[in-house]
Amino acid sequence: METLDVLAVVAHPDDAELLCGGALAKSAEAGERTGILDLTRGEKGTRGDAALRAREAERAAEILGVSVRRNLGLPDSGLENTPAARKALVGVLRELRPRVVVTHWIHGRHPDHRVAAELVYDAAYLAGLARYEAPGEPFRPFKVVHALTFREDPEKPTFVVDISRQMEKKLAALAAYESQFGGVGRAGEVFPAGEGSLLEVVRAHALRTGSLIRVAYGEPFWTRETLAAPTLGTLPVSTF
Repeated sequence: METLDVLAVVAHPDDAELLCGGALAKSAEAGERTGILDLTRGEKGTRGDAALRAREAERAAEILGVSVRRNLGLPDSGLENTPAARKALVGVLRELRPRVVVTHWIHGRHPDHRVAAELVYDAAYLAGLARYEAPGEPFRPFKVVHALTFREDPEKPTFVVDISRQMEKKLAALAAYESQFGGVGRAGEVFPAGEGSLLEVVRAHALRTGSLIRVAYGEPFWTRETLAAPTLGTLPVSTF
């Protein structure tokens, strides 16, 4: 199998679409190989069931143009950063060998989201250890990125991806999850805004984020490390 440029590793089917669907679509359109790894099947969700969500996830992946979508089959609402979970995730990272891994923010109301962020960061490091016992040859992703979409924490994004041309594709991928988002105004950590639909709330969030870099729509991300600029003369985003 060819290696990936970007892999979103998230707790539940539909998390990747909510958090970074626009950025994944943009990478795919640019010729980058993208993937989504859902850690659980979302079987504890109130709406729908695991089989239906799996079909919806495949449809959403087609819309976003991702090259690979997998499910690790860990327990929904019982996700833990255990040796067994790390080993399973390391095996997938060594197989797909993504340059960049995107996952949840380090805080969150849903315990699976918080655990996923820690699990992904730990597994990405362990995957590079030659003597760590897991399937595959040692490999460590170049960068781990945390999505800040819908967060209410006062954390400023390290960078924002312009998804103005991918916004409708992101919304179409979310609409594929009819069992989860049909007729609702909130989901998980996406809170309602008046009487608007969930897709309207998602659009409003992307609109606000886009304004941070002076574009129509954006998705925000955070990294532990500071990013580099090539030269002062090429710095983007107007001050005034």
